[in-house]
Amino acid sequence: MINPVNKTITLPDGRTITIETGKLAKQADGAVTVTMGSTVLLAAVTAAKEAKPDVDFMPLQVEYKEKFSAIGRFPGGFTRREGRASDYEILTCRLVDRALRPLFPDDYHAEVYVNIILFSSDGVDMPDALAGLAASAALAVSDIPFGGPISEVRVARIDGECVINPTFEQLERADIDLMVAATLDNIMMVEGEMEEVQEEEMLEAIKVAHEAIKVQCQAQLELSEAVGKMTKREYPAEEQDEELRERMQRELYDKIYKVATAGTDKHARGDAFEAIVEEFKAQFTEEELEEKGMIIDRYYHDMEKAAMRRMILDEGKRLDGRRTDEIRPIWIETDCLPGPHGSAIFTRGETQSLSTVTLGTKSDEKLVDDVLNYGKERFLLHYNFPPFSTGEAKASRGISRREIGHGNLAHRALKRMIPEDYPYVIRVMSDILESNGSSSMATVCAGTLALRDAGVQMKKPVSGIAMGLISENKGTNYAILSDILGDEDHLGDMDFKVTGTRDGITATQMDIKVDGLSYEILANALAQAKAGRLHILDKIEEAQPAARPDMKPHAPRIETLRIGKEFIGAVIGPGGKIIQGMQEESGAQINIEEDTERGVGVIQIAASNKEAITRALEMINRIVVIPEVGETYEGTIKSVMPYGVFVEFMPGKEGLLGVEGVDDAIVLQALRDALGAEAGAAAARPEGRQITYTDLYEWGLSGRPGSAERKAKLLNALGLPPRLSKKELVEALNRLYTFEQLDELQLKILDG
Repeated sequence: MINPVNKTITLPDGRTITIETGKLAKQADGAVTVTMGSTVLLAAVTAAKEAKPDVDFMPLQVEYKEKFSAIGRFPGGFTRREGRASDYEILTCRLVDRALRPLFPDDYHAEVYVNIILFSSDGVDMPDALAGLAASAALAVSDIPFGGPISEVRVARIDGECVINPTFEQLERADIDLMVAATLDNIMMVEGEMEEVQEEEMLEAIKVAHEAIKVQCQAQLELSEAVGKMTKREYPAEEQDEELRERMQRELYDKIYKVATAGTDKHARGDAFEAIVEEFKAQFTEEELEEKGMIIDRYYHDMEKAAMRRMILDEGKRLDGRRTDEIRPIWIETDCLPGPHGSAIFTRGETQSLSTVTLGTKSDEKLVDDVLNYGKERFLLHYNFPPFSTGEAKASRGISRREIGHGNLAHRALKRMIPEDYPYVIRVMSDILESNGSSSMATVCAGTLALRDAGVQMKKPVSGIAMGLISENKGTNYAILSDILGDEDHLGDMDFKVTGTRDGITATQMDIKVDGLSYEILANALAQAKAGRLHILDKIEEAQPAARPDMKPHAPRIETLRIGKEFIGAVIGPGGKIIQGMQEESGAQINIEEDTERGVGVIQIAASNKEAITRALEMINRIVVIPEVGETYEGTIKSVMPYGVFVEFMPGKEGLLGVEGVDDAIVLQALRDALGAEAGAAAARPEGRQITYTDLYEWGLSGRPGSAERKAKLLNALGLPPRLSKKELVEALNRLYTFEQLDELQLKILDG
């Protein structure tokens, strides 16, 4: 017997979201369906009963999958089934993971799997805005320990008004697009892009989102109560040894604090920390370490965190000796590589990005073929994080979810600064060569520099900065850190990345690991981030005052030409014959498409040299030019028929030139051209006996009764003009045949 339990949530605009449990996937620890309009998501969560040995972290795995059947489509590819996760699905996984992960108990280390599947959609409502709600609701109806509920919503500002969970169509008009995750009391995660908005405008959008999230969290609490899942499962607590903890505090804390305040670089500081704990472990036997090793590591990590927090909160001093609002030293080099179309190195402290730009044509566009997203992308940004950037000795194993997420943030930061109708497809590639915090923000800065080095006339340069937070007592005592280090991110309470121009924010990403983050703290963090962002922009413009006025010599040149849509077929030609011929002859790449909105054809001509583009333009213009009566055109004979010759006087344009009324000398010259004669010179004759006037008489083609009819019949069969003199006929036949060949042929035609 199925007895599903439902809860309905009403959005501010009157649309509803329904959460249902007890109907599907009942063997999972918790499962719900979330329905909004025609969009249906299933979320199912399972957790291992016990943690694996030697696991001291939260092994959470979030998977988000969209089924092509959800919108009535077949998947592409040979197998016709869903394959590896798309970038969009991975980014949605990350949004959910980052909101859930901080709320599991610190000492809970059992494997937890969250699976979210899109089963239905009509392409109107955006399912990624419902994924966080679905995951949290599934946890709420399970007995898995979790400090939620949370929910996620998308907030978009459209025509000055904030809209919760806008449709795909509505989002196209938004100047703010934010995904916000929160509990009833605290903001947990923010990510999105903006059209150069001010800090207070972004904060207002976050507040609107939080109010909607509170309603969704309350609905989950009511659902949990209705299914009797308010009490969560018990799990073994982490082993504790208070005597060991006190001993380590006495013997090691001062040493740790001394290293933390020494202001050394990343690797020297790491080696010093490791030496302290290894010296302490040397006091124990192997058997004792087998029992106590993990506990020692855990306590030592806690002391490192405590030491860093105390030095910042009490002394205002950071691990590398900087003030809380101080930016690391920056050095920049542009045009550093000869091969790419644009290149730059941006180094901030121990973080370094080498970014390159490649300019391409329409054929280089990225085809996006996701379940709900289909189209082409003209601005690409790829972020690579090789292990050597942190000094790790290990192999690279493909692109990680982290790389996709960091690349997406940098992409959103820069894309709105590319001019509209920019003719080139752009690929920015950032390779992180050194990393100690803020590598995605280094990518934004290096990307700006490389784009300007490539001659891309960006609307405005963009910079980015990562902010951190150390707080205690529910945020009553805190310090905001500018341009955080990797250790400050790991040991701190917030990672807040902000990108923008001098005039406003273009993208942001925030992860919060602590309760009690007030809007006042957020406002102060944004103000400090703006000061840092402007400082970095000063450094960028000092090193590169303006974009390169022209592209580098080896970059492709693109000319854009608009033609009447009635000429598109003529430019392409049958089976692409005309356009392919023009590309081969000119050496340029030619792409054409119809602009349905404007009712014209748009042609892009690309080449690395201006001469090739000029040649292609000339050929295209000859096609699209309308012939005028009275004008004289030079042409090429394409075929000879009994009634005349077809002449191509423009590419793709042929006309019939009839023989009636045309001087015999002109007809004969046209015949010579058609037979391969060169500029008036006689074409080569076939080897063998020549045809004579006597042969014409013997064949009944002249001087006999009925010879006119026999001559017309033969000429028609041979595809020759019907009106030729005896002299012209003999000359034409001798250019085509030997006596032996024609003697046999005329028998078949005339007497066969």
